[in-house]
Amino acid sequence: MTLPFLPLFRNCVGLLIGMGLFVFLGGLAQAQPSYGLSRGGSTYSSFIDYQRSFTRPLEAMTRKVDTLKKQFAAKRLNWPANYIYIRSFKYDSQLEVWVKQKPADSFRLFKIYPVCALAGSLGPKRMQGDFQVPEGFYYINEFNPNSNYYLSLGLNYPNASDRILSDSLKPGGEIYIHGSCVTVGCIPITDQQIDELYVLAAYARDQGQHYIPVHIFPCRYDVPKSVAYLNELTKDDAALKDFSDQLKEAYTYFEKNHRLPIVIITDDGRYHVNGATATTIYKSGAAATVPALAQKGPVDTKVTPPRKTRQLGVVSDYVDQWPRYPGGTDAFAQFLDEASSAVASYLPAGVKRAFIQVEFVVDKDGAAVNMAIVRGLPGSDPLHQKLIEQLERMPSWSPALLNRRPVAKKMLQTLTIDSK
Repeated sequence: MTLPFLPLFRNCVGLLIGMGLFVFLGGLAQAQPSYGLSRGGSTYSSFIDYQRSFTRPLEAMTRKVDTLKKQFAAKRLNWPANYIYIRSFKYDSQLEVWVKQKPADSFRLFKIYPVCALAGSLGPKRMQGDFQVPEGFYYINEFNPNSNYYLSLGLNYPNASDRILSDSLKPGGEIYIHGSCVTVGCIPITDQQIDELYVLAAYARDQGQHYIPVHIFPCRYDVPKSVAYLNELTKDDAALKDFSDQLKEAYTYFEKNHRLPIVIITDDGRYHVNGATATTIYKSGAAATVPALAQKGPVDTKVTPPRKTRQLGVVSDYVDQWPRYPGGTDAFAQFLDEASSAVASYLPAGVKRAFIQVEFVVDKDGAAVNMAIVRGLPGSDPLHQKLIEQLERMPSWSPALLNRRPVAKKMLQTLTIDSK
């Protein structure tokens, strides 16, 4: 089978399509920078010069290049990094940046940024409007210097696996790493941090790294508390456990080698990672024997009953259009932030952060009803009740549509509650 575009992707973190397989390559060979970029009648000789033609990237470089050079020097790293690798952990709310200079080098950790907001729950993104942060293997496919969230780096969601396993008509899209610290399905960090990350990525792109890999995991697989939460979440969900096991293979390979794994996507959408198997991973290490704990105890899966209840008829699993919050996703994120802040004082002593999973139904008249905590903290009824009180103040939505008619739709949302 002839692949005329193969040289473009060879030894890059790209996507090769052929023989029924989709392959993410772990090598990062140097490619020549692209020249001839133009904007507004001007032509730029490098990607950095092109980015400097925009106000925000120019300001970011002015603020950050000198301090980045000093940070690199303090860690005995060469500036700028020719190659960077980004990986993010949803439950642990962290985003790591790894760097190296030559294809044959091992990656070295440069920095860990806190992810400052979380939407959805652990698990992959499977449809538009589910507020999920994707999980899997991606690369940066867009530099957005004029983002609504200050600066942003776009990811190539849906990837080949997502296109097979997600909603075929509306898998969703527009997933970014961005500033402004709000999200309904992206990876947010602060403006000061996206300044640094955007500059790092721009310089790597300028050096010829056209495909900057971004791997998104449900959690750190070597942190007992994180693994315990994931185990509890997947114990009754075989498909989700199988998916997280696939991702764990890539995590373990990189932890061992500090090199990117080769990830093959077969025509059933599954990830297959070289040099690691889930069976051997789960039989080794302390994480396999950690009891099912989350935060400071087992995940409380008792459903806290709602007050605003309705006897509902059919609640649609599939809809043509998901419910829409008044004011859009930004307004919904703000509402969730306010609700989370209002109940933070009810966190149990010693618990600094909790992820609470909430289920509710947007009825066909747009009312948010049957609000319930489906995963929370053990022995934290006051927290759960106060959170429901806050969420039941939610205004009416534009209802979901199926065949142009309003229908009831169940919603699932994870809130991050931080102690003040």
